[in-house]
Amino acid sequence: MSDSDLRAFYARYIEALNAHRFDGMDEFIDDRTTLNGEPATRDDLIAVQKRDVDAVPDLHWELKELLFDGDRLAARLINTGTPVKEWLGVLPTGASFGIVEYAIYQVRDGRFVHMTALHDAAELSRQLNSDTVREDTP
Repeated sequence: MSDSDLRAFYARYIEALNAHRFDGMDEFIDDRTTLNGEPATRDDLIAVQKRDVDAVPDLHWELKELLFDGDRLAARLINTGTPVKEWLGVLPTGASFGIVEYAIYQVRDGRFVHMTALHDAAELSRQLNSDTVREDTP
């Protein structure tokens, strides 16, 4: 895939995530992949995505940067939402958050075959456990 094809592919993926349309993830995720270095199936990844949205029903991903290197792409996103259940080890407090996520992917035959994501859980905890609600996002 060319860089422009990868950019369009990733934009469609983020759109599907933000719409919480997990039934169409076969367009984006290979049957067999890895998640954070561990073998996984598409169903495993969808289960993680569904758990995230179950804990944070208004979870939203905003793409800030996207870089390409052949069949790999790296993204910096801002995740926002208001947890109603424990998420990333932090209990809900009624407060909303805006945290950075860094994600790295490898695409083969038009679908993700490797996915890695790192969330700023310490910042999530700071925001949700603060007496003041944060108005800006990183």
